[in-house]
Amino acid sequence: MSHILTLRPGSREFGIAPGIMPAGPRNAITDVPGVKVGHVTLSSRDINTGVTAIIPQPGDLFGDKLTAAVEVINGFGKSAGLVQVAELGTLETPILLTNTFGVGTCSNALIRWAISQRPDIGRETSTVNPVVCECNDGVLSDIQAMAVTEQDAMRAIEAAGQDVAEGSVGAGTGMIAFGFKGGIGTASRQILLQGSAHVLGALVLANFGKAGDLVLPDGRRPDPRIMAEAEKGSIIVVLATDLPLDHRQLARVCRRAGAGIARLGAFYGNGSGDIVLGFTTRNRVPHHSKADVCQLERMADRRMDDAFRAACEATQEAILNAMCAATAVEGRNGATRPLLSDWLRDGHNTGTSEPL
Repeated sequence: MSHILTLRPGSREFGIAPGIMPAGPRNAITDVPGVKVGHVTLSSRDINTGVTAIIPQPGDLFGDKLTAAVEVINGFGKSAGLVQVAELGTLETPILLTNTFGVGTCSNALIRWAISQRPDIGRETSTVNPVVCECNDGVLSDIQAMAVTEQDAMRAIEAAGQDVAEGSVGAGTGMIAFGFKGGIGTASRQILLQGSAHVLGALVLANFGKAGDLVLPDGRRPDPRIMAEAEKGSIIVVLATDLPLDHRQLARVCRRAGAGIARLGAFYGNGSGDIVLGFTTRNRVPHHSKADVCQLERMADRRMDDAFRAACEATQEAILNAMCAATAVEGRNGATRPLLSDWLRDGHNTGTSEPL
C-alpha cells in the first residue's frame, strides 16, 4: 500500500484557465484561511482507492460549528450526514471523501475522532453528525474488498496540510471522468468585498461524465477512444469560503457549482450522484449559546453574482485539474483509462497561457 503524495501539474500547464476571475495564491481550496486537506492512497494489485480529508478549520468544530449548506443536483449517492447539514445549516466535523462502500467505515472514524476531541458527545450532550461523501471506484478497484479502514481515515485527517495533491490520490485513486482517468482536483477564486480580499475554493472528487462528452473551455472535444458507456458516475464538490454568507446564501452558491460541471459537457445522468457541500469560515454557530439571539454577518445579495461566478469557475477548473493531474492506474481485471494530459500533449495543446 502506498501513502506517498505527489503534486501534479494542473490544467494551466496546458494553457487552460477557465473564466475571468483571479485565482488564489495556491489555486486551491486551502487558499481559504484555516482549511487543510489530507490524503491516504491505497494502491496495490486490484485495490485503487483511498480517503481524502478536508479539515474546515482548526479547533473545536463540534463546539463552534461552521455555517454550511448542501445542493443535491442528482441524488444517486450513499453519503452520510447531508440531511442534518441541509436541515440545521451547520458542519461540525471534518469532511471525508472515499469510495461508496467506505462510507460507514469513515463515519465511524469521524465519530471516534469527534469523541476524542469532545468526550461529552453522546453522553452529556448531543450526538455528532459525521459528514462523508462518496463515489464508486468499482471499475478500477475491487470495491467489494472493503479496503478502507478507520485507521486510513484517521491518517488522512492527520496528514492534512495546505499543499493539496491532485489527480490519482486519496479518494480519487480509482475514479474516472468523461472516459479519462479522473480523481481529486482543486481551484480557487478571489473576491474583493468592501476593500478586503476573500476567497472561494473548490475541491472535487471527479468520477462522472459520459466518454466523448467533455468540452474544454476553448471548444475542443477530447476523445478518450473508448466505448461510451451510460453516464453513471458521480461528482462530489466541496466549496469553502471566508465570505460572510448565511445558510440560504450558501445554498445558492452551491447551486452554481452545477454550472461549472455543466460547462464541461455533463448532463447529470440518471445514475450519477452529483452533490455539492459548501461551508463558510466566517459565521460560526456555538453548540451551547448563552444568548437567545445570535448575530451573524451577511453579504448583500446584490454582490452574490461574484460568489456565483467564483463557484462556477473554481468547480470547472478543479475538475480539469483532477483530470490533467491524474496518473495512470491499472485496476481490477486489468482495467485502465487514458489520461487527458496525454491527449493534450499529443499535438492537441494550443500553447496559450491566457484564460479561455
